[in-house]
Amino acid sequence: MTFTPHGKHLIAGEWVATDQRFSSEPAHGPTHEFWVGTVDLVNRACEAAEDAFWSFAYSSRADRARFLDAIADEIEARAEAITEIGSQETGLPEARLQGERGRTVGQLRLFADHIRKGDYLDRRHDRALPDRQPMPRPDIRLLERPIGPVAVFGASNFPLAFSTAGGDTAAALAAGCPVVVKGHSAHPGTGEIVAEAIDAAIRTCNLHPGVFSLIQGGRRDVGTALVQHPRIKAVGFTGSLAGGRALFNLCAQRPEPIPFFGELGSVNPMFLLPAAMAARADTIGSGWAGSLTMGAGQFCTNPGIAVVLDGADVDRFTKAAENALAEVAPQVMLTPGIAKAYRDGKARFDDRNAVKPILTTDSTDRQARPNLYETTAEAWLQDHELGEEVFGPLGLIVRVRDVDEMERLARGFEGQLTATLHMDDADLSVAQRLLPVLERKAGRVLVNGFPTGVEVCDAMVHGGPYPASTNFGATSVGTMAIRRFLRPVSYQNFPDALLPEDLR
Repeated sequence: MTFTPHGKHLIAGEWVATDQRFSSEPAHGPTHEFWVGTVDLVNRACEAAEDAFWSFAYSSRADRARFLDAIADEIEARAEAITEIGSQETGLPEARLQGERGRTVGQLRLFADHIRKGDYLDRRHDRALPDRQPMPRPDIRLLERPIGPVAVFGASNFPLAFSTAGGDTAAALAAGCPVVVKGHSAHPGTGEIVAEAIDAAIRTCNLHPGVFSLIQGGRRDVGTALVQHPRIKAVGFTGSLAGGRALFNLCAQRPEPIPFFGELGSVNPMFLLPAAMAARADTIGSGWAGSLTMGAGQFCTNPGIAVVLDGADVDRFTKAAENALAEVAPQVMLTPGIAKAYRDGKARFDDRNAVKPILTTDSTDRQARPNLYETTAEAWLQDHELGEEVFGPLGLIVRVRDVDEMERLARGFEGQLTATLHMDDADLSVAQRLLPVLERKAGRVLVNGFPTGVEVCDAMVHGGPYPASTNFGATSVGTMAIRRFLRPVSYQNFPDALLPEDLR
């Protein structure tokens, strides 16, 4: 099934053209033209979303669950076409896109089941105590309610799972919040076909068309207008630290500040403890190489830094990682801009005398090859840039003298999405010493694994202290993500007939 994009924006059920176009930059296959987004489209989409809120927010959980399931069905009905254009635009292999599509429809269905159960409503009831002295207590109930229209920014590295119908959109719709998506210009055709699926589901479920709109990229003023529009009550974003921080600041500067839920990346340090290294340094090294290069290293959970105690075991680990990385063929990166940023990041390491190259390769155009460096804890602690994310398959080994220095290094990390301990039973005392530091630094702490890949489930946290994310109390993956788009309301002395249906 071949899909040829028409390039238009979806604004409350209508496909709209504007007066300027931009061209896609596919990794392979044909180039397509798309209409550039405008501030006027933002206004139209946001006003339609506000109009839709009054029916959608007060729809039943069963109806919203059917809607989420219908979106999943419509995406699956377009599976072949989504894989084809997604692969052309991003260079990702078909298997990866098929897996990501499965995750996308899976999280839509997960949220459908989640809201059917109703636990997320956090219903509470303190019954009246009319005879309490010295003051009687009124009857008070609590319920979580949707906050209003939500803006979602598509991510460059996940054209499906973190974009048009991704986790932010699924969580907001599940909560009862209409969504306006700012599509990412790296994969506009993929965004268009997924928007068609959502539009079809809206029509099937007979919902207000303002429940969802897609505005394609092309201009920065569109994103600015979206986060500053008075109808928007929260923003979901996955992307760079610089871009996310700029939008965060705009949200905070509004006359009515709103929450900005930005997931901004991470270096995801691993701490390799002595007994584990003695037992399996080679295996850990080769496993790290696989995680480091998965998807050309274009995952926000890519484990870019390995912290190890100096000694012979580190040499084995390093050699195993180097050998495995040397076997990795060049991989296509998502966009020319991302490929350039990877080359610039590598150059930053090459320019430092305190960093020793282990494996260095040249990357050209959109092709990325892995690179491996090492340094000392002292050098790392003195150079902040060594702890900054390089988006791509680049790894840094940091050698420490002892456990004291390992703990000091752990304390020196900024906020992270993940932190990992590789350990055996004999390492328990060291792990217990490090854990309080790591759980303060990261949203997810792993033992004997690699963080690349995020399970979509109730217990998952994909977030962390700044700069990993802008709100350490939130997650962008898992059912708890719905909390971002809800707020608690108390109902005092309400007659049953006036209570929201979910409190009766």
